[in-house]
Amino acid sequence: QAYVSYSNIAALAHLAAKPGWEITSTLDDIKIWTHEEGDVLSFKVEMQVKIPSYLAFSLLSDFTFRQRWDKHFLTCKVLQAVNEDEKIYHITSPPMTGHKPRDFVILVSQRQPCKPSEPYIVAVKSVTLTSMPPSPEYCRSEILCAGFQVYSVSPSSCTVCYFNQVTSGVMPYLAANLTGSSKSIEDTALECIKFLE
Repeated sequence: QAYVSYSNIAALAHLAAKPGWEITSTLDDIKIWTHEEGDVLSFKVEMQVKIPSYLAFSLLSDFTFRQRWDKHFLTCKVLQAVNEDEKIYHITSPPMTGHKPRDFVILVSQRQPCKPSEPYIVAVKSVTLTSMPPSPEYCRSEILCAGFQVYSVSPSSCTVCYFNQVTSGVMPYLAANLTGSSKSIEDTALECIKFLE
């Protein structure tokens, strides 16, 4: 368990530090970058939020709040609280046209910064739980690496970076978006900022 949670945090840090991110969109408080490597596409959304970093961290690390701002989350329940910094959740996503709804079993690991210059971290990856096998009504999907880094900007503001590394399986959800025909990433980011503030 310790290894899995460490590798969850490390994978997010590694993704965030990769060279070659390309900026694709800039709004007032939101910037979106993408990074392509083989059949793996990663994206990063940077949001400027007017609340203290510890508060953003506390709201983002509890995934049961996620349905309030992310329409890709239909339900979210805690399956197991491993310890105070790690929880395993079961999430369902609404169906796309012609597809079954998807579900995920994810480990969410949270870390507070050791130094003021370091970010708060909420790292996410799929895990396998024998008590939660795939069910016929859902298409079990996998999150390779995702999560948030929250940097303090001032006592009352912070920068929230959301990362997601997606394989070709999640692409239908994002394909429309990256061609610019859909604004779902921006919309979700705006909802996130609204929820946090």
